Amino acid sequence: MSERRSPRISTRKEPKQARSNDLVTAVLDAAVQVLEKEGAQRFTTARVAERAGVSVGSLYQYFPNKAAILFRLQSDEWRQTTEMLRGLLVDESQPPLQRLRNLVHAFIRSECEEARMRIALSDAAPLYRDAPEAREAKAAGEGIFQTFIAEVLPLASDEQRALARELITTTLGSVGKQFSETPRSVQETEAFSGAMADMFCAYLESRVK
Repeated sequence: MSERRSPRISTRKEPKQARSNDLVTAVLDAAVQVLEKEGAQRFTTARVAERAGVSVGSLYQYFPNKAAILFRLQSDEWRQTTEMLRGLLVDESQPPLQRLRNLVHAFIRSECEEARMRIALSDAAPLYRDAPEAREAKAAGEGIFQTFIAEVLPLASDEQRALARELITTTLGSVGKQFSETPRSVQETEAFSGAMADMFCAYLESRVK
């Protein structure tokens, strides 16, 4: 039996003129407001169009359905996270473990700052989590971490590196998400990030020996 393919949910077309860019920006800004106010269950293209001050027909020129809007918001977040990973983990002006510490602090701060949006997008995940674009975004982040772990553990086996990467990325994602669901002060966030970074660094240092 052949594997069932998930439909792509990209935008219908990419804006090429300033006016079109403005329309897409207005739609995405409105989508953020509707999602935060109404949640994923009450998120509709009609509500987004009304908040953006555009017709539903104009919205449909770029986003064929609400899943496409939500995925665009999610993919923008994934792209920002990927750029943050790449920028911090490949910064050769810093020792590898300091890069990891910088990443943990930046990631946890980001999770706390964007908690409301992330929770709402998480509720909408069934609409697009199996899409090819979702798998591509996940693979990009894994590739960056894979290269970093190979640098930190040059003598480790592929299996040991894979374990280290999975342990760090899974813990960072799941524990960071749980921590950010409760409002936190700057001091709490920094203390938590520091403790998590200490744990990761101690683990990696023990693998080097």
